[in-house]
Amino acid sequence: MAPLRTALYQGPSGVPSSVGDSLAALDAAARRASAAGARLLVTPEMYLTGYALGDAVPGLAEAADGPAAARVARIAAEHGLGIVYGYPERDGRDVFNSAQLIGPDGERLANYRKTHLFGDFERTWFTPGDDAVVQAEFDGVRIGLLICYDVEFPETVRAHALAGTELLAVPTALMRPYEFVPQTLVPARAYESQLHVAYANRCGPEGDFDFAGQSCLAGPDGAVRARAGATEELVVADADPELLRAVREETPYLEDRRPDLYRSLG
Repeated sequence: MAPLRTALYQGPSGVPSSVGDSLAALDAAARRASAAGARLLVTPEMYLTGYALGDAVPGLAEAADGPAAARVARIAAEHGLGIVYGYPERDGRDVFNSAQLIGPDGERLANYRKTHLFGDFERTWFTPGDDAVVQAEFDGVRIGLLICYDVEFPETVRAHALAGTELLAVPTALMRPYEFVPQTLVPARAYESQLHVAYANRCGPEGDFDFAGQSCLAGPDGAVRARAGATEELVVADADPELLRAVREETPYLEDRRPDLYRSLG
């Protein structure tokens, strides 16, 4: 099976002046990603609105099939690639920190609600999701979704691996001084659970936050195949299913587990 060429868009820095500006930047990033041969584009957490929103969150939240989703679908279809994007999702009275995967034909393939909320801001404005594993088939690759803090829990990534996820897309809003997460922890997660991890972070100052950048695509062998710096950037690399199979055969962590010994973990 051919590798899935994956682009990570790190940016834009600062709170966008409008969702329209974010969509315009997404259109430009999708055009560049497509020109580089990418089939999938992953953007940061809360990409459509910016992260540092305070009490503006409820007013900016939209349904998963709302107007912004329709515009992302048009961008995906125009450039012929899938798009993973972060946004605040409204469902009735609840607001979720969500990520959605749109296919290259504009079809909505998967929607994930962040399960592990980080800090007072998120716990104040968002409801935690209840589905740990959300997946979709894309170009023959099983893609799973997590958001930022979720990937820092080994249980969430292992759950995806056991459910067959091959590429884990992780929209992110990681602040300084936690650069060790993309530099060390994310490659370790990819290695220990034997899957590809596409970690797309925000960058630069935004409100009271200073985002660390360092977006990366880490492989199941622990090697980082693409790494962004600290500023707005698009990086592209391949997620190779054949490498995943070879690594799982050489070091069969998933097969050699002994779940009967881990029951006390709860």
